[in-house]
Amino acid sequence: MSIMWKYLDKRSAAVAAIKDYASMRFIINSTDEEIKKAFEKIAVPATPKWDGMPRVHDPKAGENRMLNGIEEIDILKERYRQAMEYMDWFKPAWAQLSDEDKYVLEAFYGSEKNYGCSAAYYVADYLNIEPSTAYKRKSRALERLTVLLFGKG
Repeated sequence: MSIMWKYLDKRSAAVAAIKDYASMRFIINSTDEEIKKAFEKIAVPATPKWDGMPRVHDPKAGENRMLNGIEEIDILKERYRQAMEYMDWFKPAWAQLSDEDKYVLEAFYGSEKNYGCSAAYYVADYLNIEPSTAYKRKSRALERLTVLLFGKG
């Protein structure tokens, strides 16, 4: 194990992983469509625009358009690869959590509309506990997820 893992703030990294889940899922679901659009931009020849403005002739315009399209596709594929790598790392740990732990972590970190006290009240109401106990449940659930993601240490 690398020495840097000893000094990594694993709790903050676990929170960031929870917050990134929706983005990674969106990347995985939308990449195919984005790649299709990029291929269409490459395949369709450019048409002249008749707006009355003088044009400059660029003999390499078609080549540049194709290179830009290929570069865009490469970036999309790399982004997709990273999202799949994230899911392969995150999902097994998430699956090990109880439904209650998942709910608590989603309420505090996964939802865009709930922050701080309001998340604690939602959790307290859902689990029929006091808001102060909701914060304790959040800490325990986050600790479990941190151990599952990064190990003890």
